[in-house]
Amino acid sequence: MKSATRSVSRPLQGKYRTAVALAVAGILSNAAIAQTSTAILEEIVVTAERRAINLQDIPASATVLTADTLASQGIDNIIEIQQVAPSVSINSYNRGTFINIRGVGIAQSAPTSNPGVAYYVDGVFIPHETFISQSFYDIESIEVLRGPQGTLTGQNSTGGAVYVRTPAPNFDGFSGYIDQTAGQYDWYRTVGAVNIPMGSVFAARVAAVYETRGSYTDNIGPSPSEPGSSNLRSARAAVRFKPNDSMTFDLRYEYFDLDSDYNAVKRRGDTVSLDPFVIQEDALSFLDQEGYRTSLETRIDLGSSVQFRNLTSYLNGENYDQADGDRSATAPPGPGQGGRVGFTAQAFETLITEINLLSIGDGNFQWVAGAFYLDETTPVSVLRDNTRTNTYQTPSSRTVAEAENTSASVFGQVDFRFNDAFAIDLGLRYSEDQQDYLRIAVPGPNPGLGCYPCSGTAESSKTTGRLSGKYNLNDDTMLYLTASRGYKAGGVNLTPGLANFAPETNNVAELGVKTTVADGRLRINGDVFYSIYDGIQLSALLNGLPNTLNAAESTIYGAELEVTGQFGGLGTNFGLSYLHGEFSEDTILTDNSEIPSVNKPVLNGTPLPFSPKITASAGIQYDFNVGNMVLTPRVQATHMAKQYATSFPGPNTTVPSRTVADVRITLAIMESLKLEGFVTNVTDKTYIAVQVQEASSASGGYIYGAPRQAGARIKYSF
Repeated sequence: MKSATRSVSRPLQGKYRTAVALAVAGILSNAAIAQTSTAILEEIVVTAERRAINLQDIPASATVLTADTLASQGIDNIIEIQQVAPSVSINSYNRGTFINIRGVGIAQSAPTSNPGVAYYVDGVFIPHETFISQSFYDIESIEVLRGPQGTLTGQNSTGGAVYVRTPAPNFDGFSGYIDQTAGQYDWYRTVGAVNIPMGSVFAARVAAVYETRGSYTDNIGPSPSEPGSSNLRSARAAVRFKPNDSMTFDLRYEYFDLDSDYNAVKRRGDTVSLDPFVIQEDALSFLDQEGYRTSLETRIDLGSSVQFRNLTSYLNGENYDQADGDRSATAPPGPGQGGRVGFTAQAFETLITEINLLSIGDGNFQWVAGAFYLDETTPVSVLRDNTRTNTYQTPSSRTVAEAENTSASVFGQVDFRFNDAFAIDLGLRYSEDQQDYLRIAVPGPNPGLGCYPCSGTAESSKTTGRLSGKYNLNDDTMLYLTASRGYKAGGVNLTPGLANFAPETNNVAELGVKTTVADGRLRINGDVFYSIYDGIQLSALLNGLPNTLNAAESTIYGAELEVTGQFGGLGTNFGLSYLHGEFSEDTILTDNSEIPSVNKPVLNGTPLPFSPKITASAGIQYDFNVGNMVLTPRVQATHMAKQYATSFPGPNTTVPSRTVADVRITLAIMESLKLEGFVTNVTDKTYIAVQVQEASSASGGYIYGAPRQAGARIKYSF
């Protein structure tokens, strides 16, 4: 338990400590170029295009994090990807994890909205932000693709895509590992996996995680809850059947159960305690998410040049949460008093199937053709009790609805290499989407529209595509130019009488270079881009109900740079992005940063939400041989500039800039045993990580980032 008198002040020089750490790490990264060694960088493989391709051969901006990279940089949850991937902003609050790439994605969810960044686990599309954080364990690689995606795989997207790949079962022999982490604030994380070959045609892999986290925040109110604490139990099993060299069948199953005491939200204007890590709540708060997903992937070679692929998946998930609606222990219940409890229940049943025909081999002409279909049902209930402040019992207001979403598309891409130097990629996709939304109950009196309960339907379709040209200056350097268009379907607003919201589109032009120099020891990838983002879907709360509006056209441009070096025992990484995103026309949107929420003008030149101008990261490590052991100290730092949580810049929406540094030391006693000690946020920087806006179930506030935390880790492989 932390003291309720913890000071939020810092010495003046403390503001510059992490900035200096970032600069030093960056300078050392550049200094590493002068080193000489025989060690070179390993080849990075990207699988997002349904075949294994070298990262340096893909005409797109991408960050790929291997299992070794994730371990060395201490990345153990989805939010931390933003610490190493340029132009990425990730926020986790309420019941979802919101990913934005280059200012495009999702700012605040509504029951009928979808994210603009597509998220995949082993090729399976996860259509909502609610169930993307529970699978972050036993990972082989993570691929972050910036810019619109969809001509080669899965669902269309306007902002980009994140592909999570877990290790597949193999026939090489029995193997596995156990990985244990323990840290301050009652953090314990256990991950284990085992690979089991069963003869020459069957192999299985089983992995599991059990993680408990205490809260960084003290709740001094009468509630027994500890907001910010959580328990995660998740397990997955995969079976590979390979009867011969031309057939592979992968059956996967994953179960997850996340129980928490919900978000630790510091209420605005708190006069009881100025400590950012002290709150006062009287309601029992919780967030429980449970479900499973299963999939079957089939690959069959049809001769020597064509492969058939089918991936069918099913997700069944449930979400239940209850929050202290007034974020305090003092507001009494009753009309106009503020004291209340909010309860939300939502379920998801999602069936997805994708079929591909794709070329195989090494010819100059490669192609992919496919079809995608999604069918989903999601009932939701948002209930509020204004007569109690401890737990929900009787509804003072009810929102009950059910959405059925269908999405069907056909897509294809051809890659033609004219010669060793020049090649083009051309992809097209046609999508049709429909949402049927039944409003069973809404707060207040019968809306009197003659349809109660009211149903609504939104239909949309769009043709999108990508055209890329790439030119190899030599074996180590490629220039590329890409034009792409992404699309996100429209939908139905919850409030009867409000118009449907239309699709959003993003048209992007990107010029980039990828090169490997210093005899394979230094990889430098950079790009500049310009996009016209039209019809951006922004959700807020209007009269107590979610309201999604299409904003006017926006303009986004910027540049990104990633540098990775390996010089013997010296390893470095550096990432930098500049992002300028703003509305290019006047528009009207809902402002729910204050109460009551109202529609207001957003003027030309207003910054887009979640588009920090600068993101930067740097890290340096060195392997010291100590007898038969290897000692590896590492220093890393991340900077993220100021950003806004909505389209209305102000004190209730500003997420200030921050720079955070970590240190860790790893000792490899033998190839199978590693010990590690770490300290995150070494300068104990106090910063706002999330600005929570007003919602139908609870008031807004601040979520602060993790304070300094020390811990240790041990991993044994067999």
